[in-house]
Amino acid sequence: MSALASPVPVPQEVAVHEGPALLAGLTDGPSLAAHRGRYGALPEVGLAALRELIRASGLRGRGGAAFPFVRKLDTAAGSTASRAPGRRGGREAVVVVNLSEGEPGSAKDSALALTRPHLVLDGAVATACALRAREVHVVVAGDRPAVRESVVRALDERDDAVPIRQHATEPRFVGGQARAVVELLAGRPNLPVTSWAPEAVAGLAGRPTLLSNAETWAHVGLLVLRGGAAYRHHGTDREPGTTLLTLTRPGFVPHVHEVGYGTRLRDLLPPGVHGHPALVGGFHGSWATWPTLRAARVSVPGMSALGAPLGAGVLLAPGGSCPLTLTSRVVDYLAGQSAGRCGPCHNGLPALASVVRELVHGDADGGVSGAAGRAGRLAALVTGRGACAHPDGTARLVRSVLAVFPDEVAEHAAGRCAVEPVGSAAEDAGEVAS
Repeated sequence: MSALASPVPVPQEVAVHEGPALLAGLTDGPSLAAHRGRYGALPEVGLAALRELIRASGLRGRGGAAFPFVRKLDTAAGSTASRAPGRRGGREAVVVVNLSEGEPGSAKDSALALTRPHLVLDGAVATACALRAREVHVVVAGDRPAVRESVVRALDERDDAVPIRQHATEPRFVGGQARAVVELLAGRPNLPVTSWAPEAVAGLAGRPTLLSNAETWAHVGLLVLRGGAAYRHHGTDREPGTTLLTLTRPGFVPHVHEVGYGTRLRDLLPPGVHGHPALVGGFHGSWATWPTLRAARVSVPGMSALGAPLGAGVLLAPGGSCPLTLTSRVVDYLAGQSAGRCGPCHNGLPALASVVRELVHGDADGGVSGAAGRAGRLAALVTGRGACAHPDGTARLVRSVLAVFPDEVAEHAAGRCAVEPVGSAAEDAGEVAS
């Protein structure tokens, strides 16, 4: 299947809002001098102290899976103690900052690269030193030139004990997937491959590779610079800390906000999207109705319980546009973005995209219930069988639109659509908000 354009373009501009922790003091600017002026020199932290700092904070990865970061650190640290078969040396760890942000609706890591690059780099460097790693890699998106330029400027300002190398992914949705990043660093095509062990056990060249996204590293940096009490000052007792959210609307510059866990989600949504559903978690996410959005608070377990996991913190709000049409365009795009290396991606996703198109145009063979049933069966068929999570995420989106909008699906089957095409209002008016 030929690649189709994303219904949400990769952002070249980002509106970044002042926040309580990572995004505090934006007016200082992104320079190293401003960073050191605010936070001071990066202290040396031993592995045991760093581990305890991260464990006590409860920090979870901000890349979408919300995996406890201390487990990744423990796994990488434990794996450095073993030796590769037939090799004399130990298995030195590698630290990777994943700033590739392949999801077009996301701009939070871009926001950090543009405004807080040294907070991200401090987290990675402090951890590399604690692990006695001798290399740090920063991977940026090849289709976000402003981000790449900001990272290059930041690296030019630094003189760290551990060398830092910068790389750029190919402009592809799955290019930022963890194994695809490892493949890129190894000099192979930037595509996901089947792996039999986590990257923290056997990543780049079979070495323990501690890979995480930019927001996670920024939180590690702030923990090292400001301590655990500052982290726990925000959020709730059960879920301390802050998180970054990207609010994306077709035709508008994305807005990045930092909020404490427990914040009412509706307070982040502009009046223009009140009363309408939103796609939570990005292209691999789930739809949520306005009553769900209105009642929700920013929370990893809380949003999951509502059937709308936060994922990587993307809120795609199409306003009054048709959610079924948008879903079809997203699935078309995702089907063309796969590595095409396994059956679920090579065959399953194009078939799934075709069935969803039938639902949109009301020409489904066997009627809407038949097409919806086929979409559901295809979504189940591709789940859990790919080399990476790309088919699982695409299937999740399809199941969500079927579950949340049965009436809209029925309207399309009858040749009607109650809402306007995606993005038409803003695009027709040439309106871009920042």
